[in-house]
Amino acid sequence: MRVVFAGSADFSLPVLRALAGSSHEVVQALTVPDRSGSRGGAAPRPVKAESESLGLPLEQPTRLTEEFWDEFVAPRDPEVLVVAAYGQLVPREILDSLTYGGIGVHPSLLPRHRGAAPVRAAILAGDTRTGVTVFRMEERMDAGAILVQQPMPIPGSVSTPGLSATLARLGAQMLVQTLDRLEGGDSSDIPQLESGATYSHRLSRRDGDLEWTLSTLEIDRALRALTPWPGVTVPLAGTRVKLLRGAPGTGPEEPAVAATGTILDRGPEWILVQAARGTFRVELIQPPGRPPMTPAAFLRGRQRASGGRRRG
Repeated sequence: MRVVFAGSADFSLPVLRALAGSSHEVVQALTVPDRSGSRGGAAPRPVKAESESLGLPLEQPTRLTEEFWDEFVAPRDPEVLVVAAYGQLVPREILDSLTYGGIGVHPSLLPRHRGAAPVRAAILAGDTRTGVTVFRMEERMDAGAILVQQPMPIPGSVSTPGLSATLARLGAQMLVQTLDRLEGGDSSDIPQLESGATYSHRLSRRDGDLEWTLSTLEIDRALRALTPWPGVTVPLAGTRVKLLRGAPGTGPEEPAVAATGTILDRGPEWILVQAARGTFRVELIQPPGRPPMTPAAFLRGRQRASGGRRRG
């Protein structure tokens, strides 16, 4: 097949590499426009860099419109559009113009966790399994008929980056196999059941602002789901600090023995904090404007500073 690929996140890269190494021809790659980095320069776009490395023609439309497609993509005579973590809706007119339509690769067991952050949503929800769905695209987000679906268990200690990487590799294999089948005339579409649909919203920084009134299980899920972005912050010693590493101390059903947020115990490099249910062991934090440090070192510094003010 003559394939147009559209993607924007790291999840997209194994799919693009698998396509480029398959018997199918990638005639055009699409990704989102460059954005400004922290120092004012252009921040790297993973699909842009990978496309250039593979020698693929690349376009970065602000919006994927029918007019853009007709001018820049249609002359390449594509047969199918493959989308993996692109972040833009594709107009129906574009999908209808292709022999095989649009094929999406989504890291969840659709219809569960449609939307922008399915891997994070699965960890936050405490799902015991997830997977990859390859599906036919339509104008509604992630709602088209399922072509193939592969489940896998979610390890109890996995974080978003690790789970995303595993699902991306699985999705790449599934996508190429699906295109091979479709080209050979083998297709079995399974409609999605709307009754089981859930949605994962696009995250903001505020989604990581946690309180100790959550259970230790909820805090652990949030830390694994929201690291590295948007990150998790918690209150500690009168300020909010970024929680970088930690783990449940006691189970989520253990009743509280002190007010939430109370430091129950501490060691040379860790502290144990009371949550609404159970306790949480804090092992590494980052105070505002400071480098990462152990919570014990942070508290010692706060105590010294407090003592110095009292003496003055």
